[in-house]
Amino acid sequence: MSASAAVVTPSGLDDGVPRSRGEGAGEGVVERGPGAAYHMFVVMEDLVEKLKLLRYEEELLRKNNLKPPSRHYFALPTNPGEQFYMFCIFAAWLINKAGRPFEQPQEYDDPNATISNILSELRSFGRAADFPPSKLKSGYGEHVCYVLDCLAEEALKYIGFTWKRPAYPVEELDEETVPEDDAELTLNKMDEEFMEEETDNEENFIDLNVLKAQTYRSDTNETAKQEDILESTTDAAEWSLEVERVLPQLKVTIRTDNKDWRVHVDQMHQHKSGIESALKETKGFLDKLHNEISRTLEKIGSREKYINNQLEHLVQEYRAAQAQLSEARERYQQGNGGVTERTRLLSEVTEELEKVKQEMEEKGSSMTDGAPLVKIKQSLTKLKQETVQMDIRIGVVEHTLLQSKLKEKSNMTRDMHATIIPESAIGSY
Repeated sequence: MSASAAVVTPSGLDDGVPRSRGEGAGEGVVERGPGAAYHMFVVMEDLVEKLKLLRYEEELLRKNNLKPPSRHYFALPTNPGEQFYMFCIFAAWLINKAGRPFEQPQEYDDPNATISNILSELRSFGRAADFPPSKLKSGYGEHVCYVLDCLAEEALKYIGFTWKRPAYPVEELDEETVPEDDAELTLNKMDEEFMEEETDNEENFIDLNVLKAQTYRSDTNETAKQEDILESTTDAAEWSLEVERVLPQLKVTIRTDNKDWRVHVDQMHQHKSGIESALKETKGFLDKLHNEISRTLEKIGSREKYINNQLEHLVQEYRAAQAQLSEARERYQQGNGGVTERTRLLSEVTEELEKVKQEMEEKGSSMTDGAPLVKIKQSLTKLKQETVQMDIRIGVVEHTLLQSKLKEKSNMTRDMHATIIPESAIGSY
């Protein structure tokens, strides 16, 4: 952070780019530099540093159970409703820190009135705010960063904060430590472990006098070795070379037996200590997560109440509309059933009507058709012709029959004259 806070113009930008005061404030617009779009991120980072100087974490966040904002919280859009609420809380707290009494806004307050009060306090500090108040409703952007940065500067002025020359810490060189390898053991430690195993497995009793003699001899040997070491004439360089040459051969790697109960006990202790250490860290994280979840649930509950209160009349209207809709659906179902029955009856009546129409058309066509009459006339004409022919034939037959009768009579007469006919016969004839 620089030694002096940057003075931000009413448009929320101060990057040395030539432009008018109305850039984002309603006046003539001049072309801005390529870095102007990112300047609000710099202002936001400066704002976070100023808030830390004002100890906002202890005095603001903990009292209101709020989580600390990120370094670009008011520069990027994440949740406009939450960001606007956080902006109002920060602005009210900074105004109070600057020595002006200002009531902390609530979630149910009118946002236009809250923004108007904040801008009036900002103008009372001598700061320009010639931009529309609607720019602050979103809760993020260059104007929001500008307002909070100005209020933070006024608060720092009120508490008498001055920038001092930075004091750089003196860097100390850490001594390099060689890590010890637990798997490598010296011969002396190896001998001690073997001695312990032998004493554990020994079944006979130990003579105290022999033990005292052994300890006495070991003490005398150690004192003699120490005197020899003190009076040694060995060259240190040769000793170091010899140690380096022999050291790889003196290292012994012991493979642990997994069937030994001591190994299992050690593993149990190690796992227990690891679980306890992990439990402490995890408990802290879980407590923090529980607190955050509790705060989030409280916010959700308060906002739910607010939404219910604001939309209560709409909910009642919605319920009434739902009741009307259910009634209309019932009437529709009833009417739909009647319509279906009547549609079926209509189809039956239509079929009967079609049949009747077809019969009427057939009868009408038969009544208006002249073909049967022509046939009748033709039949009558034919009958008349046949009658005439029959009459002619009858006449011919009668004439033939008459001729045959006359011929037969003439033949009979001739035969009578030709023969002698008795007088009695002739008289009867």
